[in-house]
Amino acid sequence: MTRAASILLLGAALATAAGPSRAEVYRPWCAQYFGNSGDSGTTCAFNSYEQCMATARGAGAYCVQNPWYLQYGPRGSDGAAETARPKRR
Repeated sequence: MTRAASILLLGAALATAAGPSRAEVYRPWCAQYFGNSGDSGTTCAFNSYEQCMATARGAGAYCVQNPWYLQYGPRGSDGAAETARPKRR
């Protein structure tokens, strides 16, 4: 194998190397959407009830507390949870 091919192969291997994994970040509020056949999905991307409702009102949805957030906290189950602020409604 030529030197140029070796360098190219090494560069390609380094470019595709996986990075470190990160813990899932759970948000405290979810928007539950409706569809013609019942449940059309859930988006758990909201930090406050007010933020969730601002999206839900315009999309025909309602807000619920995220059960994963209640179980594991804001940083998942990696033990590195931040201090949670009190939930506002």
